[in-house]
Amino acid sequence: MWCRDDVPGDSTLLAACTGPTLDVGCGPGRLTAALAAAGLAALGIDVSAAAVRLARRRGAVALQRDVFGPLPDTGRWAHLLLADGNIGIGGDPPRLLRRCRSLLAAKGRLHLELAPPGTPSWAGPATAHHGAEAATIAWAAVAADDLGDLAATSALRVVRTWTEAGRWFATLTPR
Repeated sequence: MWCRDDVPGDSTLLAACTGPTLDVGCGPGRLTAALAAAGLAALGIDVSAAAVRLARRRGAVALQRDVFGPLPDTGRWAHLLLADGNIGIGGDPPRLLRRCRSLLAAKGRLHLELAPPGTPSWAGPATAHHGAEAATIAWAAVAADDLGDLAATSALRVVRTWTEAGRWFATLTPR
């Protein structure tokens, strides 16, 4: 799925973005490139140099950056994406959501993908594989039914949840 151009369920996630969008953990840039192809300003960020190279080959504008470090247009993004389970970045969803909140414009929207309801939320070490190499990273998963409390602790509120193609999504806005 990571390198595919079109993943079932992407269409409504992309349709939710109507202005400048920051794709956090963009990977090989399928969403960032799709937004740009639709005429929207979009920037992908990822800590992986290989992912950024793949995103750029797709025609996406992408930077090798950590979401917790300095980023362009902080506080002015109309939309942020945390797709493909990227709410797990850093292994601390409350911290990540607070950071995303700081990146959004006052009326911005954070669109994210979640684990299905009834799935246990968790945080801890995970193994990331790249070819024959593996690394332990801090990661997390958040189930859809745990999002309300998590959003509230991050000065965000849930305004919409939906499913498409077996995937679970939500839109959050600043409180």
